[in-house]
Amino acid sequence: MNKPIIVKTKNLTKMHGTVKSVNKVDLYVPEGEIYGFLGPNGAGKTTTIKMLLGLIKPSEGDIQVFGKNIRKSRSAILQNTGSLVESPSYYGHLTGLENMLVMKRLRNVPMKNVDEAFRIVRLDKQKDKKVNQYSLGMKQRLGMAMALLSFPKLLILDEPTNGLDPAGIGEMRQLIKSLPSRYGITVLLSSHLLSEIELMATSVGIINEGKLLYQGSMDDLREKRRSTIRLKTEDNIDAQQLLGSHGYRLSQEASRITFENNGDQEVARINKLLIDNDIMVTRIEEKKLSLEDIFLELTGKEKSL
Repeated sequence: MNKPIIVKTKNLTKMHGTVKSVNKVDLYVPEGEIYGFLGPNGAGKTTTIKMLLGLIKPSEGDIQVFGKNIRKSRSAILQNTGSLVESPSYYGHLTGLENMLVMKRLRNVPMKNVDEAFRIVRLDKQKDKKVNQYSLGMKQRLGMAMALLSFPKLLILDEPTNGLDPAGIGEMRQLIKSLPSRYGITVLLSSHLLSEIELMATSVGIINEGKLLYQGSMDDLREKRRSTIRLKTEDNIDAQQLLGSHGYRLSQEASRITFENNGDQEVARINKLLIDNDIMVTRIEEKKLSLEDIFLELTGKEKSL
């Protein structure tokens, strides 16, 4: 059974002068998913998120959240939406608790939500300290607590691990992964960090230069991670001629002969064929496409994230 779509856009476009920073993007974020919005810095992720929250107006296209049009029902949508975009907003001269109490009044939520949000982000022992004395990571976690304060149906996070040390990144990752099952929260998570998206997301959208290049489940994306076998022999030229004469499609990569991995039995047959013809095999390696490899294939560019 198909899940309800929480966020849906059609032909979403944002112009800056003559440049389309977001170009006809059709997003589909299913309920209960962690949707990883992946792309390099400047790809259009933050601009898209700001349009979803009604912070900036699209040049073209439509946005629906919870089945409602953002132009007509922004207030009702935001009541059920939490967000952490770019850097968290706070009053530095106030304590973490005082900041949360300001948000509590704005959100009209019970005090137990404040206590639970502090506990979730592990700031409960630092809540009486002034935010100006917080580290960058603590400020990021306070922003996360504010976003969670009403325990919304939809949580939109823009680079939420910024400023966190490795332990903090791990904690944030576990927290985000628990939100759909524990609290029924759908998460839209943007990042340029491939490893974080791969570890957290259940579905993914890849954007570059304002265009959505791929959208689907993380499992479907992983299926694109085909593997190749790389061989090194004592005589690669003779090895290539021999294997080519037996119908194998090969390519050369530095000092390795490469071919598509068709299973262990096929690799064993190739190894035996070479040895039977007195060509010694000195190394056999499997290379699997990473998520970054797939990204580079999709964009057609050698562009680092």
